[in-house]
Amino acid sequence: MKTFEELGIATPLLRAIREMGYEVPMPVQEEVIPLLLGNDNDVIALAQTGTGKTAAYGLPILQKINQAQNDPQALVLCPTRELCLQIAGDLNDYSKYMDSLKVLPVYGGSSIESQIKTLRKGVHVVVATPGRLLDLMNRKTVDLSAIKSVILDEADEMLNMGFSDSLNAILAEVPPSRNMLLFSATMPQEIARITKQYMHDPQEIVIGNKNEGNENIRHIYYMVHARDKYLALKRLVDYYPNVYGIIFCRTRKETQEIADKLIQDGYNADSLHGELSQAQRDYVMQKFRVRNLQLLVATDVAARGLDVDDLTHIFHYGLPDEIESYTHRSGRTARAGKTGISIAICHIKEKGKLRNISKIIRKTFEQGVLPTGKAICEKQLFNLVDQIEKVEVNEKEIASLMPSVFRKLEWLEKEDIIKRLISLEFNRMIDYYRDADEIEVVRETAPTRENRQERGSDRHPRGKKAEDGYKRFSLNFGKADGLYPNQLMELINRCVPGKVQIGRIDLCDTHSFFEVEKSAAQRIMDLMNKYEVDGRAISVEPVQDGKGDRRGKGFNRREGDGGKPWRRNSPASQERPTHKKRKAFV
Repeated sequence: MKTFEELGIATPLLRAIREMGYEVPMPVQEEVIPLLLGNDNDVIALAQTGTGKTAAYGLPILQKINQAQNDPQALVLCPTRELCLQIAGDLNDYSKYMDSLKVLPVYGGSSIESQIKTLRKGVHVVVATPGRLLDLMNRKTVDLSAIKSVILDEADEMLNMGFSDSLNAILAEVPPSRNMLLFSATMPQEIARITKQYMHDPQEIVIGNKNEGNENIRHIYYMVHARDKYLALKRLVDYYPNVYGIIFCRTRKETQEIADKLIQDGYNADSLHGELSQAQRDYVMQKFRVRNLQLLVATDVAARGLDVDDLTHIFHYGLPDEIESYTHRSGRTARAGKTGISIAICHIKEKGKLRNISKIIRKTFEQGVLPTGKAICEKQLFNLVDQIEKVEVNEKEIASLMPSVFRKLEWLEKEDIIKRLISLEFNRMIDYYRDADEIEVVRETAPTRENRQERGSDRHPRGKKAEDGYKRFSLNFGKADGLYPNQLMELINRCVPGKVQIGRIDLCDTHSFFEVEKSAAQRIMDLMNKYEVDGRAISVEPVQDGKGDRRGKGFNRREGDGGKPWRRNSPASQERPTHKKRKAFV
């Protein structure tokens, strides 16, 4: 194994990273740093979050900066504000002893005027989210003509969030002679397209295998009835008394409901989802980072860019539709060579999805057995005893108080004091599990015609059954039109006035499926079918459970609507969608 000196890192950078505790390079750093220190080397690096990516590209691009030239020479693009700030913070730490080097984070939600002012003073490295950078480019306030290095960090996440057009517009403005590094945890087709279009004979580095999960993560699943999922989650959280983790849910509604239940049951938890303001998001994330929260309940979209070390567990309160999402979720634990546990709480309909994930990430899922109430109480008790054993006693500070305490408790024997201490801490948990029913384990039966059909419905979105209380619809726009979950939710909200509860979303290339609460289903279908996007009529049709939509195999636009424009007398007409990508959406 080489040292950072042997990799060619300059003295000012070495001094800074040694103070930060960097001793030997991680595998991705050992592979990437020499390539980026060279000239005209384009690199594709497939590595999980937490493998040392920021230092792998940050150290060489900082070393190559000409500090006498006050123009942006390196550009780092990332999907979220949180990741943008974290990368900029790391680069500032690395360049601590490069006095005149300036790093600017550029992101939405902050004053664009202050960012423009800083750009005019001169910066060397720009770390940006695509949307805000494109805004600055359109205002002619950022010049990318001197860029020598471009890094796409978490490129697959940027594409999942619908930034494809923004990336194309940005990359078209940087010099063709620049170095380009693409970091991604997975390798979807859109990543391959970018590499062909913008990279020159790139060298590919794979830490592990493509789309493969972190080797240090243990993958466990628990198969329970849907009605028992929260009770199963509660038992698992109780069984790991020092848990510090994220619970991933599919929808904003489910996220808030689970967080509320945990808080009501006395857990140190909070929620993170799209309905929170930026100030609320920042507050929750800061509490979680400093461990004032033990459990964060989040949607995939809201948790993007959340970079927290030392997570012990990731809980999947239902498996995601995209396998890449499972990889990103799980990769938030077991970082920097540590170990972690990824727990999926599934019901029987998700068995096929579990099998597909296991196949793609090349990991075997262990079937877990839910702990009994007795086992949970024992685990919690020994954890308390361990804390009592290790607690630091400040003799000086408590000396004046102890005589009064001793007099108060002198009538109790040592055994009585211990029993009372345990009871004080555990009476509520002991009472709960004494009366709690054991959770029924779902038995995986031999294939029948019915569960073969269920497996088929898991494989194809058209055959999926709607969740309880929801109605499933098909939509004649899909991934080929640039439609992503956030664009679909925005489209529904613009077409339909008032609050709309949206359930599961499944995207295909030419069409999509989405679920809405039954009470509003007819109104949503009627309103959405009145509108069009870029001259193409929206067609929303009901789907019969497990049988596809009522039109059979076709997903053509509705006939007989005459290509209706957005009607002026409609509440939604005030803000018509202007998204564009290939055909319709960004």
